Amino acid sequence: PCPLCIPQYGLVFDAGSTHTALYIYRWPADKENGTGIVSQVEVCAVSGPGISSYADDPAGAGASLKPCLDKAMSIVPAQQQWETPTYLGATAGMRLLREQNSTKAEQVFAEVAKAIGEYPLDFRGARILTGNEEGSFGWITVNYLLGTLIKFSFAEKWEHPQNTEVLGALDLGGASTQITFQPGVTIEDRNTSVFFRLYGTNYSLYTHSYLCYGQTQALKMLLAALHQVQQPLQISHPCYPKGYQENVTTADLYDSPCVHAPSTPSPAQVLTVTGTGDPAECSTAIQKLFNFSCGAKRTCGFNGVYQPPVRGQFFAFAGFYYTFHFLNLTSQQSLSDVNSTVQTFCKKNWTELVETFPQEKGYLHTYCSTAIYILTLLLDGYKFNAHTWSSIRFSQQAANTDIGWTLGFMLNLTNMIPTEALEHAKGHQPSLWAGAVSFIVL
Repeated sequence: PCPLCIPQYGLVFDAGSTHTALYIYRWPADKENGTGIVSQVEVCAVSGPGISSYADDPAGAGASLKPCLDKAMSIVPAQQQWETPTYLGATAGMRLLREQNSTKAEQVFAEVAKAIGEYPLDFRGARILTGNEEGSFGWITVNYLLGTLIKFSFAEKWEHPQNTEVLGALDLGGASTQITFQPGVTIEDRNTSVFFRLYGTNYSLYTHSYLCYGQTQALKMLLAALHQVQQPLQISHPCYPKGYQENVTTADLYDSPCVHAPSTPSPAQVLTVTGTGDPAECSTAIQKLFNFSCGAKRTCGFNGVYQPPVRGQFFAFAGFYYTFHFLNLTSQQSLSDVNSTVQTFCKKNWTELVETFPQEKGYLHTYCSTAIYILTLLLDGYKFNAHTWSSIRFSQQAANTDIGWTLGFMLNLTNMIPTEALEHAKGHQPSLWAGAVSFIVL
């Protein structure tokens, strides 16, 4: 609508447990606070591991961000760089490091802030998101991109779409997993409840983040459990393909707060892990990582955490999407089709897998365990069933934008989603609703 308006940009670093990515967003300067108006221009993958693995080399964490910052400088026009809001949000990898050693966590943050501070940007800080924020911002992203929060009506005004149900969000990272949705009942545990007022509509959401139940940490807990049952230096792993073998040191296995070392671990031990390719055994072993029993009279997810019954349509992204995409399971297959695909895949031996997927060598041995883990988490953990399974869509993007917490985080912190409906909001100074969207975890 405004040909001479210069677009504005925003940058968000997603510092996850296994890697970091920089998202570059753009929107028209005269934003009519509509929906779907913010678009993703670019995502830049930072090379190397997540920032939490630089605990003993904090300067390396800062240095790792520079190539992506340089890339952003080549995209954002020079005259706008100073007014480009820039954020770094870290998730469960840094939550775990902070638990282990808060001094090291602070040093890593000091170095990444220093690195970003050397660029001509409006840097607004680096911090660790809470699990509730991570879940809620992912929910905002999904619903913003899919237009369930607001639409432009025939009467030419922005309004809450009638009969449009908001979507739930399912996120699986390396170190935590989040579930967020609008339940059909009152939320009984205020630790799992979050409230937003967006475009004049109130949303009371259920959200919970399970630390250590991201895929990397869960598979580590699984390996430790197999080690402690067997204890010697040989571990037979039912989720790894027959014919696959790898060595792992006890130091690497027990380096995380998610994994409790047995009473006498000698850190220098080398364990030989041998795949046996037995999906039924694999499933049994994975189930033991969870406690599915709920206390009297309350509905729960797992490990005693309150959760109302799942309701509505869900988008499952990040790790949920990557594994199911690899297995060609992202086109709404029935649960029985998913189960048989996973069973068949898990029975293939290592030689056969390497021949079929030569380009996937790094993660190839983990897809069976991750797939069975995802099924266990969704069905036994979150209590989806054969009937509600069809309400889950496995998706990486919507409206050409990656689904994750970064967009919702930026929309929220730059006050781009007004609290009140747009017709009313127009006359207000932005300062009146500045921060009002920042949610209150009631």
